[in-house]
Amino acid sequence: MIKIIGAICILGATTWAGFESSKKLSERPKQLQLFRNSLQTLDAEIMYGHTPLGEASRKIAAQLPDPVASHYKIFAERLGKEGATVKSAWGESLKEVWSRTALKQSEYEILLQFGENLGRHDRLTQQKQIMLTLVHLEREEEGARDRQKNYEKMVKSLGVLIGMLFIILLL
Repeated sequence: MIKIIGAICILGATTWAGFESSKKLSERPKQLQLFRNSLQTLDAEIMYGHTPLGEASRKIAAQLPDPVASHYKIFAERLGKEGATVKSAWGESLKEVWSRTALKQSEYEILLQFGENLGRHDRLTQQKQIMLTLVHLEREEEGARDRQKNYEKMVKSLGVLIGMLFIILLL
């Protein structure tokens, strides 16, 4: 009886681990899409609404789910502090939220680079920077979707199969 309970626990744990790994694979393209949408909204706010950066960030945060919304919320708060620069506020908010995302280091570098140029140029140049960042994020999103397509089902199955292997080896 104890062996059966132990086997069920092992199988449950490895299956759960496989599904969690699979979840990260499926979350990454979604979060990249959310960041792309947020940058497109930011572009519209800057170009057509002439909205200040802090206010635009609060609007974006209200429209999107976490963790992207948290990034913009923290960014707006940091911009409101006296002596804060756009670059430091963007970088700090990105660093604070990053552990809650499913994104990779390459996406972090792209978004950090964007933050270094944010608010430093006129609106037209800023729009070009946003478009460049969107192109980079789109490329990363395509790679993430390919990876999800190729590995998501395999990772789920692998979790179950490793559990079965452990059970067979222990019995």
